[in-house]
Amino acid sequence: MNIGEIASRAGVSRSTVSYALSGKRSVSDATRKRIQDVIDELGYRPNAAARALKEGRTRTVGLVIPPASTRLTHMQLGFVASVVEASARADLDILLSPSGGDHDRSFERLLSGGRVDGVILMEIRLEDSRVHRLQNADVPFVGIGHTNRAHEMCWIDVDYATVINQCVHHLADLGHRRIALVNRSVELVAAGYGPGHRAREGFTAALAQRGIQGIDLECGDDAAAGLECATRLLRDHPDVTAIATINEAALPGIQRGLEDAGLHVPRDFSITGVVGRTWAEGFRPPLTAADVPAQDIGTQAMDLLIERIADPMTPFRNILLTPPVSLRASTGPVRPA
Repeated sequence: MNIGEIASRAGVSRSTVSYALSGKRSVSDATRKRIQDVIDELGYRPNAAARALKEGRTRTVGLVIPPASTRLTHMQLGFVASVVEASARADLDILLSPSGGDHDRSFERLLSGGRVDGVILMEIRLEDSRVHRLQNADVPFVGIGHTNRAHEMCWIDVDYATVINQCVHHLADLGHRRIALVNRSVELVAAGYGPGHRAREGFTAALAQRGIQGIDLECGDDAAAGLECATRLLRDHPDVTAIATINEAALPGIQRGLEDAGLHVPRDFSITGVVGRTWAEGFRPPLTAADVPAQDIGTQAMDLLIERIADPMTPFRNILLTPPVSLRASTGPVRPA
């Protein structure tokens, strides 16, 4: 139960419910009673951390997303949607801000003039100047992802090293001996994009553990790049029989490249990786994958941020998720030569 549902049942606006609960503005006795009756009926209790937010704050949080010129992946959109939903439940507004390249001014404006009470930061790099800027500005923030100095910030992340490692072991169990990792773009990996580097670590470790060979490829975040990547892979490494990837945006192009080469998934070629669950289930054939719980990650990131806004001295909390590999139809035994 949240403020929006209370407002709907009481026949008033969300802001009126907020004013009645906080006392920030006057509300008529009749309206206040109607709201209170709904609260009593539903047993609503405001979140303790949210109640602790001090008067005079903006009740607005910033969500720092990849540059506006970049098309967000389904997983990234899932993070954004879940953060927005969680903020609404806490009666907070969201201010979106792209960052990177020409958009750094937007990030600076976000931090200037006390426009937000806190920030959620996406797409974090191993060394990230935005994290240093937030620390220096003394602004409460939470990362969806983390830097190399994980203990110096509050974050929630997926254990990309472990889940890609598990994906490779799954493929090896099916008899695949030559496997490719399709990573994110050259630019992102070169800039120190955390998931890309951790996926590579897990991939390399799994190859050594199973005594098999692998190819590490970087790929742009779109279907055209995926098609080019698959075409190049099949041309230069025709003995590769499977792919593990963290690049869901490239998957439609990869699939097209396999089809153009006359390869059927999973009879001739297997695909697995780390993607959002909705994306995995909608893929054809449904994708064997470690399903990233984007909804839960965004919600927990907001919960962590509310805690830090209410009490900036709260010890940093780190949440590392390791979703299991869900077996679907995109992986199968290696085809005999």
